[in-house]
Amino acid sequence: QVQLVESGGSLVQAGGSLSLSCAASGRLFRLTAMGWYRQAPGKQRELVAHITSVGVTNYADSVKGRFTISRDNAKNTVYLQMNSLKPEDTAVYYCTWGVPAKYWGQGTQVTVSS
Repeated sequence: QVQLVESGGSLVQAGGSLSLSCAASGRLFRLTAMGWYRQAPGKQRELVAHITSVGVTNYADSVKGRFTISRDNAKNTVYLQMNSLKPEDTAVYYCTWGVPAKYWGQGTQVTVSS
């Protein structure tokens, strides 16, 4: 059983930065692609970024150049650095084990005020 615990969500002003973390409990973390999804009120959940087991990254067009996903296999942790935040980035952000997701974290709220 895999457990994912996100942290780092907060209220921030537009233009600001936040760093999200996701600690995973699975033994095979280093062999697993990890992702960050988000869901805004009234909108479908979308894949924001993902990183393969060997560190190849992909981003949604809406966050390219502003968000960076990374991982630390020694700590079983994946990160999402978010810069130049916009009000439209407001959402609950979820960490996933696997892309497509096999397991989901509980989510962390990110609110960007204008």
